[in-house]
Amino acid sequence: MRTKVFGYLSSLICLSFMAGCATVMVDLPSITTAATNQTSPGKIIWRDLLTNDVAASKRFYGALFGWEFESVGTSAGLSNDSTYTLIRHDGRLIGGMVDTVALNGKDDISQWIVLMSVEDIDSATATFEAEGGTIVTPPTDLKRRGHIAIVQDAQGAMLGLLQTRDGDPLDHEPVINEFLWDELWTTDVANATEFYGRVGTLDVAEWDVDHDQSSNASYRLLKSGEAPRFGIMPNPLEGLNPVWVSYIRVENPAELASQVDGLGGRVIVEAQARPLGGEVAFVAGPSGAGIALQTWPLEKNQ
Repeated sequence: MRTKVFGYLSSLICLSFMAGCATVMVDLPSITTAATNQTSPGKIIWRDLLTNDVAASKRFYGALFGWEFESVGTSAGLSNDSTYTLIRHDGRLIGGMVDTVALNGKDDISQWIVLMSVEDIDSATATFEAEGGTIVTPPTDLKRRGHIAIVQDAQGAMLGLLQTRDGDPLDHEPVINEFLWDELWTTDVANATEFYGRVGTLDVAEWDVDHDQSSNASYRLLKSGEAPRFGIMPNPLEGLNPVWVSYIRVENPAELASQVDGLGGRVIVEAQARPLGGEVAFVAGPSGAGIALQTWPLEKNQ
């Protein structure tokens, strides 16, 4: 599976499925509606859904969260409009959708991919590799969007590094039915924490969330000054490779999870109280990409 994903991501950036890299010009839209000219290194600033069924994914996320979709494939230099789609909520840009069938035709590699902000893509990838990570696809120019590289961290989780052209989205209070948070689920929390702390020049705080002292669980919060950027925790699902997981802020995870099957998705973990606080459910869309539904603020459960 991982080999398929590596091959896909390389072809996504090069677009070698249609022509040689030297002859194809990709010009993806900026991730901000208006230029901010500010960067937030270490912050997760964008998420792309890789899906093998764009139509079903639009129906699923549109019905569940009220998301809106804008196909921009051909205007970005891609083969057809479905190849890349912008995701909006109440008009705000919040993510993208990639049609994997249009790119490679057969491999089922559906998942959410997070993109982390960097100030200098060449320096960031060099540091990433020096600290034990792997460069899957080297820095590539996506014009209006900026420069991107696809990487794999020292524990095996994949993500993108993005140096935006017009600046990063500004910090704001999370909105209902939009992205709330991102976590790395990994097999080695200590090493992953050290890795990202060095790569992103981030500060680390440790939360003790173990109510059963036999498991010695902990949660690492990585911050830029006082601004939280993402969390790192032990992988809770057996057999799952290290992976980045994105959370959507919702009012009632159980109510939304009850709609998932009827919309063509599936519930992976039923809604339940979370040791960190609040309530969470973990679901998958029609193409199998997993995402978490989380209440906010994280009020502690009694």
